[in-house]
Amino acid sequence: MDTAIRAWLLAQLGAATDVTDLEDRYARLGSARAVAIEVLNGRLADLLAQPTTINVSGVVGVGFSENIKALERKITALQNGDIPAPDDSDGSGSGNRIGWIILEARPRR
Repeated sequence: MDTAIRAWLLAQLGAATDVTDLEDRYARLGSARAVAIEVLNGRLADLLAQPTTINVSGVVGVGFSENIKALERKITALQNGDIPAPDDSDGSGSGNRIGWIILEARPRR
């Protein structure tokens, strides 16, 4: 795993993610996208194993349902190739995209 892949994984998963764990998973799975999906699926499973809301009347109320929805959206985006990974074969995340470059004249001095 090179520095671009490590940086992309940390950007997708958070800076507190264990880098040695990411390197082990990358060696086993072979792609940054697969590593990110596996880590996020593990986090989602951990959240689903706990209660989604905790309320103490008049003191505190905590809900995790939005976190669960956000993880599900992120996993779906990674699975669909909406978020390009640096080690994707075509560099864009999927082969069915069209890119545009717009050139504009710079103002003269």
